[in-house]
Amino acid sequence: MTSRSAKPWDRKNPAGPGGHVKLTPEQIEQARARAEAAGRAYPNLVDNMYVASLARKRGAAKS
Repeated sequence: MTSRSAKPWDRKNPAGPGGHVKLTPEQIEQARARAEAAGRAYPNLVDNMYVASLARKRGAAKS
């Protein structure tokens, strides 16, 4: 995992068409499963960001 200088909650919201990713119901379930595996009752920002990054990577691979 790469280290960033600013924490996700300290950065500005992503701008432009490639910034925000609306999670599908399947992706929400992936985030919930990731949270459950980590012992959390529900997904947090990091779980959602991880699933969204996977979606972006898969989208780039298909292009």
